[in-house]
Amino acid sequence: MKPAPFDYVRPGSLAEACELLAADEDARVIAGGQTLVPMLAMRLARPAKLIDILRLPELAGIREEAGAVVVGATTRQAHAERDPVIKASVPMLARVLPWVGHPPTRNRGTVGGSIASADPSAEIPLAAVTLGAEILLATTEGPTSVPARDFFIGPMLTTIGQGECVSAIRFPVWPHKRIGVGFLEISARRSDFAFVAAAAQVALDDDGNCEGAALGVGGVGDRPLQLDVSSLVGTKLDAASVAEAVNAASGDIDAMSDLHASAAYRRRVATALGIRALEQARANSSAKSTKGVQ
Repeated sequence: MKPAPFDYVRPGSLAEACELLAADEDARVIAGGQTLVPMLAMRLARPAKLIDILRLPELAGIREEAGAVVVGATTRQAHAERDPVIKASVPMLARVLPWVGHPPTRNRGTVGGSIASADPSAEIPLAAVTLGAEILLATTEGPTSVPARDFFIGPMLTTIGQGECVSAIRFPVWPHKRIGVGFLEISARRSDFAFVAAAAQVALDDDGNCEGAALGVGGVGDRPLQLDVSSLVGTKLDAASVAEAVNAASGDIDAMSDLHASAAYRRRVATALGIRALEQARANSSAKSTKGVQ
């Protein structure tokens, strides 16, 4: 199939892009196009107008701020995957990026595009929710932001309103010296959409006690979920403590069923992967004394 007819516009500024979006409720933003273009080809999406934001300089690049790393919406996934700042300061994002699609799609796909597409099984939204990132938005009224946990509201659905677009993602930087990350997913083939994924990040003190822990699961429900494993703080992240915390946190997951997996399977695997991701993160942290992923 071929896409339905649409108008194509390349605005000269972010403000102009927001004005164009505000003026047409059937307009859609395009940057890397790795999600939108296949939907256009299958006529699952029929926008009246495509607004190309890829070349807007305001949306590109990776920068450090006080206690955070800000990734511009049009930053290529492959660029972020290789970036030394992300490797050193946002190790979970560095860990999940190689699992996003294939190298050719990461060369075209953007970090903001994955966030805006809001696929429940996508790895970048999972990292954003797990770490408590903020989604920065450009609007006709000026910049604003929303926590990642509130930004995703359903499969391919976000809180983005008419006249708004994702401008950047602000990832918090953990101040601890010993940080470890873990990531696992189950899919039919490597780089396919995950049936279930789990991402974990932990911080340990010099004695091996847990100073911080974050765990998220994706592909289980209609959006990525952050699970409360705060009970692990102060423990040695021993097997019994980790299993108890993950079982308690995952007990109320509202899992979905489809032709790939049942809700019961997803819930069971989410618990198992959550435990393994935390164990992986603990082992990763114990193997080094500075931040980053080897």
